[in-house]
Amino acid sequence: MKLYIINRKLLYALCILFPVIVLFVSLFIGRYRVDMPEVLSILGSAFSGAERGDIPYTVIWEIRMPRALMALVVGGALAVSGGALQGVFRNPLVDSGMLGVSSGAGFGACLAILIFGNNASAYMFAFIFGVLAVFLSYLISKVYKSAPTITLILGGVIISAIFNALISFTKYVADPFEQLPAITFWLMGSFARANYRDLALALIPIFLGITGIMLLRWRINLLSVGDREAQTLGVNAKLCRIILIICTALATAGAVCMSGTIGWVGLIIPHICRMLCGNDNRVLLPVNLSLGACFMLIVDNLARSLTGGEIPIGVLTALIGGPFYILLLSRTKGGGSW
Repeated sequence: MKLYIINRKLLYALCILFPVIVLFVSLFIGRYRVDMPEVLSILGSAFSGAERGDIPYTVIWEIRMPRALMALVVGGALAVSGGALQGVFRNPLVDSGMLGVSSGAGFGACLAILIFGNNASAYMFAFIFGVLAVFLSYLISKVYKSAPTITLILGGVIISAIFNALISFTKYVADPFEQLPAITFWLMGSFARANYRDLALALIPIFLGITGIMLLRWRINLLSVGDREAQTLGVNAKLCRIILIICTALATAGAVCMSGTIGWVGLIIPHICRMLCGNDNRVLLPVNLSLGACFMLIVDNLARSLTGGEIPIGVLTALIGGPFYILLLSRTKGGGSW
């Protein structure tokens, strides 16, 4: 059954309900056991009557809640960005990482750790270099006046390669006992350092990016059929594409600077949603937001509960995304659509 035959209001209600359910369930997952009555009591008395110094309160509100919220925000941002870019470029094998955002943000974080020796400044450096990578990719695409979408992806591949080389260089010159482990751990992706202050900072660019994408999602339908058709319907395809790329860059850079490099989410989630609810971006992108948030939180729960330590998020998403990518290629026969 395809979800697009369901009443749209009901679909949007489910998109809101599912992340809330996954968030609530994630509060029980962890090595420190907290029973449901205790969790409900802590949640209900958060603003009055709770013992803020006890261990269960700290576990729920200071450790699990900000981490779960961060996972929801990051997963939703990456999934929406990937879905929007697939519509803009009319290619189901595109995600935000192909514009160089992830590699640029990764180099920014590595540079901050290398210079300052800590992760405090890594967030700002990662965001700045993530946005810079997209800007450089766009400049490269202006070399040719024809096929701008193809040259933009090509520019993203070039910029990604350059920043990946710079990441390797920073790892080569980093201190092997302190800086190198910090760089390696950041690049693999994790929500272990999540807190409310970082969440608030990340929400600013992510909110701006997602809001812009949602407001323009009906125009992505027009861009998907071609620039000439969009122009005949009164849509400035070039301007619309630039605005959407800026919005996806903001959302992706805001997500990556908080969580580290996490791949595949912007590729696999839009395809799952497309198989469920069709190609109409007016419905597809809100479903992307919800399912991407749920997917990331579920993966994070697995990462911190499968073993005695913590598995990097990027490892699990790659293990899931790799086989899905193979399935995708077999379905598309190497082409650009299902």
